[in-house]
Amino acid sequence: MADHAFSPWKVETRTRASSAFGLVALAVVIAAAAAPLFVSRSVIQDLFFILTMLVLAQCWNLLAGYAGLVSVGQQAFVGFGAYTMFAVVILAGLDPIVGILLAGITASVLAIPVAFFAFRLQGAYFAIGTWVIAEVVRLLLAQWKALGGGTGTSLPSGATREMFGVGLVSDWLGVRPSQAADIVCYWLALVLACATIGFIYKLLRSKQGLGLAAVRDNREAARSVGVDPGWMKSVVYLAAALVTGIAGALIYVQKARISPDAAFSLTDWTAYVIFIVVIGGIGTIEGPIVGVIVFFILLNLLADYGSWYLLVLGLIGIIVMLFAPRGLWGLFADRTGIQLFPVRRILTGASSTTKGVPHG
Repeated sequence: MADHAFSPWKVETRTRASSAFGLVALAVVIAAAAAPLFVSRSVIQDLFFILTMLVLAQCWNLLAGYAGLVSVGQQAFVGFGAYTMFAVVILAGLDPIVGILLAGITASVLAIPVAFFAFRLQGAYFAIGTWVIAEVVRLLLAQWKALGGGTGTSLPSGATREMFGVGLVSDWLGVRPSQAADIVCYWLALVLACATIGFIYKLLRSKQGLGLAAVRDNREAARSVGVDPGWMKSVVYLAAALVTGIAGALIYVQKARISPDAAFSLTDWTAYVIFIVVIGGIGTIEGPIVGVIVFFILLNLLADYGSWYLLVLGLIGIIVMLFAPRGLWGLFADRTGIQLFPVRRILTGASSTTKGVPHG
């Protein structure tokens, strides 16, 4: 028998800060789920807006921040998902919840031909190409007379009030069906936001996440180590389209009225989303969370200034990009080293001496 010294090594991503944040995040989600019990309807609508914009921002950040796909055409999937939901409710007479689920499927199906053409473009051409495709989809749906054509249409009277779960919530909380519909939409948005963040975090911590980072940083180098760049980008693009389509349908269930110009708005569903990600910090999960809170505060502070608020938002975005290129969260993380959703692998090891290990 002989003494043998060895140093076991292991790869970790979790940090002390992330472990503590996990408990805080759980408490926040529970409090958010219980919010309809003690806050007003207007607050629920504000929270719904924050959650849906967060979902859109996380999806765009997944594309641009992790896959290197800077798209300015994500409004195509918001609008297509919303129109799918309206078609399911108005033409097929089904529940809006069914429409929301189908919206994700149809949006991901739309992403297949979009990716086929857009992936042949690089850099700025890819960005412009996705915008052009979104405009084509908008113009095509504007010809759909059964859904109002260019002027749009509204959901049938009572469609949201009769939505699955609304009656139960109305009886349980003692609120009007219209308020209960807002609560159901809010809970769905909360589930979607948590699921989106959880999916992205799990993806980035997996070996597929490593492959995605390799594709973003150096396409040819990634290919040389066995990563298929086209396949990785396609999967991410389809996943982002699916979630974006679901979010678009959910937003328009709550709005209950749609028009091509609103559903395919470049400003509302892409420009604002890009602002959120850039302000918060691109390439981080925490960035869009910080960014959407900052965006909501600015939107309320500047609401009385008309179209001037767009100028102010643009100016703030430029200032942040100049002095904090990695966004507000990136600036904070660089100075503190804190990561709430760590995805970087850390090699740790502890030397120990064990006796009685048989040799050979």
